[in-house]
Amino acid sequence: MDKRSTIAEINEKIKKGEAVVFTAEEFKQIVRNEEPATAESVDVVTCATCAIMSGTAAILSIPVAERNEFERADMVWLNDIPAFPGPCPNERLGIVDVFVYGTARANHEYGGGHLFREIVEGKQIEVKVKTNDRIIERKISKEDLQFARMITTRSAFKNYMAFVNPEEGEVGSIFSVRGLKGPYKEISVTGSGEINPLENDPLLKTIGIGTRIMVNGAIGYVIGEGTRSSEEKPNLSVTADMYGMDAEFMGGFITSTSPECITSIAVPIPVINEEVFSNLKIMDEEVKLPIADIHDRIPFVESNYAAVWQNTDLEIHFDFDADKCAECDVCEVEKYCPTTAFSRSKGIAENRCFNCGACIYLCPEGAFKGNLGRIKIYDKDVPITLRQSNRSKANELARKLKNQIVEKEFLLTEPVDYLR
Repeated sequence: MDKRSTIAEINEKIKKGEAVVFTAEEFKQIVRNEEPATAESVDVVTCATCAIMSGTAAILSIPVAERNEFERADMVWLNDIPAFPGPCPNERLGIVDVFVYGTARANHEYGGGHLFREIVEGKQIEVKVKTNDRIIERKISKEDLQFARMITTRSAFKNYMAFVNPEEGEVGSIFSVRGLKGPYKEISVTGSGEINPLENDPLLKTIGIGTRIMVNGAIGYVIGEGTRSSEEKPNLSVTADMYGMDAEFMGGFITSTSPECITSIAVPIPVINEEVFSNLKIMDEEVKLPIADIHDRIPFVESNYAAVWQNTDLEIHFDFDADKCAECDVCEVEKYCPTTAFSRSKGIAENRCFNCGACIYLCPEGAFKGNLGRIKIYDKDVPITLRQSNRSKANELARKLKNQIVEKEFLLTEPVDYLR
């Protein structure tokens, strides 16, 4: 008999401590090992992704002065990053509401993603407000903010694609840290593969408006589909308060053209029927990886995510061999590490390393070791030199969500409306 469960019934099992919950990583291992598993034996699978998500932004309400000190803000900067005041004018209230893009930047090495992480870390932020007659400056931290909410216009794509330069030369791009070399000398990949939430619920049978999720470790909700979402390649628009976020799941990522924003999203998939259970069995080998020309971003061939995430190293930050370091005048890794996680004096900062693997190919002496995999394109075996998704960190967020469900701290929600 086919399983038919409701979210309310699964929540009752969670409250009683009887729910069977797996992370996507755990569930896929069960499937790979051909261990017995049925829809009746599983209640929830937590899926996640951690990646560069350009569609990330934040809405902040910032006290900057006493009442009646200024009429309204014309322009606002946070650590020199431009923010958009409004839409409410807050006339003579001494506060400003601002909208900050995750891709906004103060300079090439500091952008909105860096700012969001520093806010969550509780660091001091320099605020500059241009009014009609003067500049007001003050320093604030997370505790001073009256409102801090993250929102994404598009995020958690049902995986993404890989990029290669088929031509001679080097092309600067947000999909590289130093420029993508050609022809076919390297490939950059994005996408968490088989643990991606939308890959595990491709028909959006359980994910809808109002679905409770986790964003950077904090409780969040699905608003709806995001911009550029389609039936074939859906993505989500989500929101969450920043106060409960964990800085290690977010931050800035410096590319060869501009700083980008790291965001992590976890979604619980309730096993409400056999169809949902069947979709959860998808493997990296079955998840298509379109490969596009970096010049026009049009896919011309495809691989699959097994080339990226199977039999490769999910983590590389422990594989620095200091004995091989030649102490170059200019350390390429220190210069180009996209999360500034490496310094010659301190080594690799584990809490900042994105496991992107750029260091492996940046160091001419081979002081960094790791297997990122290779992808076959026609007759060429092209090395992956940059990963803009962090599978290890996504697994960690899925575990965090699972633990909250098991500890009865996180209940599932019935969507207010479905997206399909």
